[in-house]
Amino acid sequence: MNRVIVFLLAAFDALVTVAAGLVVVLAPATLLWVVEFGGLAPWDALWPTTASVWQLGHVVPLEITLPADYLATAGIDPGAASFVLSLAPLAFAGFTAISAARSGRRASRSGAAFTGALAGTAVFAAAAAGIALTAGNPVANTSLTEAILFPALIFGIPAMLGALVGEWQDADRGVIAALRERTEDLPEDWALTPTVIARAGTIAVVGLVGVAALVTAVAIFARGSQIVGLYEASHVDVLGAVLLTLGQLLYLPTLIAWALAFVAGPGVSLGAGSTVAASGTTTGVLPGLPLMGAIPESTSPWLLLLALLPVAVGAFAGWFARSFFAADAERVAARIVVTLGIAVVAAGSAALLVALASGSLGPGTLAQLGPEPGPVALAIGIEVGVGAGILLLSPRRRAREDGAIEAVPTALLEPSVD
Repeated sequence: MNRVIVFLLAAFDALVTVAAGLVVVLAPATLLWVVEFGGLAPWDALWPTTASVWQLGHVVPLEITLPADYLATAGIDPGAASFVLSLAPLAFAGFTAISAARSGRRASRSGAAFTGALAGTAVFAAAAAGIALTAGNPVANTSLTEAILFPALIFGIPAMLGALVGEWQDADRGVIAALRERTEDLPEDWALTPTVIARAGTIAVVGLVGVAALVTAVAIFARGSQIVGLYEASHVDVLGAVLLTLGQLLYLPTLIAWALAFVAGPGVSLGAGSTVAASGTTTGVLPGLPLMGAIPESTSPWLLLLALLPVAVGAFAGWFARSFFAADAERVAARIVVTLGIAVVAAGSAALLVALASGSLGPGTLAQLGPEPGPVALAIGIEVGVGAGILLLSPRRRAREDGAIEAVPTALLEPSVD
């Protein structure tokens, strides 16, 4: 396909992604403006509010400065008038990343992978710049550099990865195709290694997110009464309850990332001196958001068994990877590399996810909420690596001359003859 057409299609993908994210905020905000405020609220505040929420959803920190009259009316300590809001509703970032990866993949199928990915990223960055320049907000300020760079990275990195995967799978010319061909010329086991690591690592990451989502669902169901109680304590009407629920749904991926840290073991920090982990829970004063009711006030030592779930995910990924290697032509070194690769992919993805799910939700003790990326990455890497190693490095079976089957250690298997 002509590169100009690919450029235009990628630019269109980027613009649609931006527009969809803005509409998710603008539509309910407009409804709230009309129904609740009856047109009395200034309309010129609608666009800055929408833009600020969109920016926060793309991990752009907001520097909040509350006006003096609001502090006096609400009885808030003037010392809490200024703070940073950086705990992102990751539904925005997740939608953008998925759309970008699909755009990069389509550009690859069109024969101009990186042209399309770069074009989409440039247009998305330009749109982010336009949003930042037109959405001046006296209450929520952002750094122009961060307001452009962070959304561009959230779109650009998945777009490049999508293009790279497409080129690796389908391209018949170019640098990536040449690298794939050189890899295919390696001995059989080593030729499979990059593909196996990528596929099994993806399975491990998807499995970890699925486990965390399941734990989140169980926690919401088990603590439903506390969540309902917080809804009742908020004293909002039907429209307010609907909007509050929609806002919390945008934070659901953030809560899933917290659940992953809980399952892995390190747990989640909920401000100074507060930690929620399977090994023990210490909670202080939390925001009265209904979704916070899903956070347990105490934990049982039995919850430490949740750490077996990442091990099971790693075992499944190892079983999938093991099927690529022939029992009679297998090098143990290649399988060790695959095991380490799966663990690294899982650990790196977990670190990135929990880093995005950490930040500030207010002044004082709420200045730092979320998991620590380092401990979570280490725990996930070990747990998934152990699970994958159990399946990948366990003894294989081979046929004896009399037709019986015997188990042999992997290290004793005969190497393949090239």
